Amino acid sequence: MTSFGVRLAAAMDRFGPLCTGIDPHAQLLRAWDFSADIDGLKRFADICVEVFAGRVALVKPQVAFFEVYGSGGIVVLEDTIAALREAGTLVLADAKRGDIGSTMAAYAQAWLGDGPLGCDAVTVSPYLGFGSLAPALETARADDRGLFVLAATSNPEAAQLQRGTAADGRVVAQSMIDAAAEHNAGPEFGSVGVVVGATLAEPVDIGALNGPVLMPGVGAQGGGAESIRALIPAAHRGAVVPAVSRELLGAGPSVAAMRTKLLKLADEFAFLHS
Repeated sequence: MTSFGVRLAAAMDRFGPLCTGIDPHAQLLRAWDFSADIDGLKRFADICVEVFAGRVALVKPQVAFFEVYGSGGIVVLEDTIAALREAGTLVLADAKRGDIGSTMAAYAQAWLGDGPLGCDAVTVSPYLGFGSLAPALETARADDRGLFVLAATSNPEAAQLQRGTAADGRVVAQSMIDAAAEHNAGPEFGSVGVVVGATLAEPVDIGALNGPVLMPGVGAQGGGAESIRALIPAAHRGAVVPAVSRELLGAGPSVAAMRTKLLKLADEFAFLHS
């Protein structure tokens, strides 16, 4: 198998840069006139698979919205992951796992291994220290999977930590990006990406990353093409993966309406690969 970074780059070339979310929160289930239970969850996920499979570069299920239903929700998540991957669509588990030692290794095995929850990549938190990610980095490298490391998120609570100054004088978020870049050395597009909010007030430097930049906050949260242009220099925009979730899901449950919205969003962000 080729590396996750290479597979993602090929998928972005084929389908465009969008990462589409599967966020079955209770309010959206009600908006779709679905019950907020296992049956409604499954119907929601099945429609998302029908709309996204074979049509986008990356799909990002938010695992918390499945976990809330217990074991039944996990089964729906497993089935959703399997259906997307069977269609050849890359899957990013938005699990934001972060721990140390054997616990981090177990998280990596769960989300990046060959088990029923195994995906192509997983989001991870480095805020127990970037070194705490070592087991996940090792698993990703060994199994040709990927990581997206939380770096500069745009929620207001993050600034106190992420925009602070590290011991070496760098902004903490920048130190996380630089640490990720060290794992992407070489000519190929790297498999260790970072998460950078599309609504940040101040840009970060991704010039040396050589890997994907997942940018949530697009659409309903206020980010868009212009905010990405303001944050990311033109030379590096080909690495950007805009994450679109609630704006797109708001067009459901009609498959046709969601596909129309997907095409509109694809046009909006086509400049990233122009």
